Amino acid sequence: MPILIDAPAVIPAAGNKPKRIEEYAGRMRSGHGTVSVARMVSPEGWVEPGQRPEFEEITVVLRGMLRVEHEGGSLDVTAGQAVIARPGEWVRYGSPSAGGAEYVAICVPAFSMETVHRDV
Repeated sequence: MPILIDAPAVIPAAGNKPKRIEEYAGRMRSGHGTVSVARMVSPEGWVEPGQRPEFEEITVVLRGMLRVEHEGGSLDVTAGQAVIARPGEWVRYGSPSAGGAEYVAICVPAFSMETVHRDV
């Protein structure tokens, strides 16, 4: 029988400004360890610490622009575009533009604090 997720789990976010993370499937909301799906809403000027995660992260931008810094430069990902960060790549996400950004992040395996490996 299909399982209804009637509301996401709201998860605390890292970064210089408050960002909303709504996990629909993953370790916290549904107990999934193999995948996580979360909607993010970040304000203008938000930036998180860099990270070198063990998981693949597929990010689909719904509104605004998400800047993805990487060891070779940066990518500006706008509404209707997606970006894939492979396991072991260093990345840092931010939303520098007016209005911030809204996006969906899918992590395989699921996001965890133990495997994100954020910069200190």
